[in-house]
This record gives sequence, C-alpha cells and structure tokens, in this order.
Amino acid sequence: MAIKKFKPTTHSRRWMSGYDFSELTKKEPERSLVVPLKKSGGRNFYGRITTRHIGGGHKRMLRIIDFKRETLEVPAKVIAIEYDPNRTARIALVEYPNKERRYILNPEGLKTGDEVIASDQKNAEIKIGNCLLLRYIPSGTLIHNIELIKGKGGQIVRSAGSSAQIMAKEEKWAHVRLPSGEVRLISLDCHATIGQVSNIEHEAISWGKAGRMRWRGTRPTVRGLAMNPVDHPHGGGEGKSGQGNPQPVTPWGKPTKGYKTRKKTKYSDKFIIKRRK
Repeated sequence: MAIKKFKPTTHSRRWMSGYDFSELTKKEPERSLVVPLKKSGGRNFYGRITTRHIGGGHKRMLRIIDFKRETLEVPAKVIAIEYDPNRTARIALVEYPNKERRYILNPEGLKTGDEVIASDQKNAEIKIGNCLLLRYIPSGTLIHNIELIKGKGGQIVRSAGSSAQIMAKEEKWAHVRLPSGEVRLISLDCHATIGQVSNIEHEAISWGKAGRMRWRGTRPTVRGLAMNPVDHPHGGGEGKSGQGNPQPVTPWGKPTKGYKTRKKTKYSDKFIIKRRK
C-alpha cells in the first residue's frame, strides 16, 4: 500500500495524505457478514455522556470478524482483501471448501488466492495467515491476534502494523513481547496468527483537517487551560496563565497525565514479566 498525497488546493489540503487503496480487491462487503452498527454518541442508557469527544461520523456497517478461527484442519482460500471502516487494519474474506465465508484480519503479505489454515497439530505449516497454538510456533516468530484465554479468540495485537514476538518458552508458558515493549506470560495452549497485521503505513497518514476527524466520529477536544474556571480546574486567569494546580487534573479534579490508575493488586500482574515503561 502506498500513501497518496493531495494537490495543495487549500491550506489543509497541503499537508493532507491518505490511502491509495491499491491493495483492495473488492469494494462492497459480504452481505451475510455485516450487521448494522448503532452509534451511542458516548452516552450510556440514561442518555448521559460517559465518554467525551464521541459523536457524528459516517454511517457504518459492522463486519463480523472471525477472531476465534474455530474451523480447524480445514484450509480456506483468500478470495478478497477489503476495507473495514471500524478498524485500522485491512480484512481478508476467506472461503472454506463447503462455501462458507468468513472475515479474518489480513496479515501483511497475504494475497488473494493464498490458502490459510487454523490447526492444533504439531506439523502445521509456519506460514503467514495460519492460526496455530503458541506451543508449535517457533521462538522469534512475529504473531498477531493473540488469545489470552484458550478458546476466547484473539484479543490483543489486532491494529494496523502491529505484531508481537515469542521470546522464549518455559514449562506451560510462552514469553511474548507485545508492541508496547511489555513482556507477558501467555499459555502455550492459546492460539495466535502468524505474521504482522496489514496496513503498516497507517501511522504515517496526516489527516490534514479537523473535519476529517469528524467523519471518523471524533468530536473536538478543548484544553482545560482554554476554559473558564466553572468548566475546568485549569481554567481562568488573566491573560495566558498556567494551570495553577500542583499537578494536571481532569475536569472532575482527579489527577491525570501520567497518573497511574491500575490497581496495585490486579490479578494479571503475575503474568507480566517486564513492564512497558
């Protein structure tokens, strides 16, 4: 995939870039694998905003992705590479011999016509797009869509360009280095997919203008410093003044910007060998 530049017909266009979508082979989604996506606007069932900066955005359909890869020992053929508006990665449409179709995350290098398989067998091929047990994936291999609980389906390493790496294996655990730098213990009986997630150049995209983020469903974010004292603890003051607090705080007075909110006795601490920071 290449990044497309635009002619500087306006000030925002000068710095704007986007995808050229040259890797896509199908425009319309598979109708049996989409469902309507209802927007919340960041509001809970009482109608109160619980997550700020969410609203608007283009109408979307939710693609049903097969994160579990439950159909074992049956090869599937990649018949299309598609765009998914709900994620940064591309998705691949695969078809099994019984004509059943499913969406999977498209790893970098997977093309139409290729075959992928999900397997629990030791002799399964180490090939991009294959979903195997961590037990049978060699150390040093790049992986994505990793299960944390056996049978639950891939939960981590699913965004564009991301990949994790198996560092070592010890007893019933694999030492996996995540994209954040954290090294974590994951059971050898969990599945992962070989390869790096597609759309590697996503982070190099320059959105160019605020309206483009509105299309994506993101509303404006205003600094607390620019508000009035009634709206934010950092607000007010004559002229250009500092935040005034000993440390940065949220609009509700709680510490923020680096303040750690993780519980000191969280159950998953025992699985973390090396912190990301």
